[in-house]
Amino acid sequence: MTSRKRISVALVGLIALVVIGWFVRDFVDVDPSAATQQRAVPGAESGLPVKALSTLPPEAGQTWQLIIKGGPFPYPGKDGSVFGNREGVLPEQTSGYYHEYTVKTPGSKDRGARRLVTGSHSELYYTSDHYESFVVVDAAG
Repeated sequence: MTSRKRISVALVGLIALVVIGWFVRDFVDVDPSAATQQRAVPGAESGLPVKALSTLPPEAGQTWQLIIKGGPFPYPGKDGSVFGNREGVLPEQTSGYYHEYTVKTPGSKDRGARRLVTGSHSELYYTSDHYESFVVVDAAG
């Protein structure tokens, strides 16, 4: 087989692979987000925006560490108490499903407006405006 013939055969083979790949892609069910989404973030199905914990104020990360350790919390009478979701921003759940924790606000003389709210199914939410709005927190991020 001559060099020219080998190159022609290789080129025809390459073109055949490209054409086959082009047609096969229509029959393969591939979710493009599945490649980047290796795990589901609890609470993401709520439709609220998802933010990595690392993008929130550092005090949120400190509060999360206290939650994981079980305290001690800066406001023991309030931190860990049932969050009623009276504003209805979080998905509707039975009473006692959500619990709230203070995220310290530097310079604030009281608890401030920032909170982490946990759900019974490992959800983690953050509000910086005293329950007016929330984001789902990806604690691994």
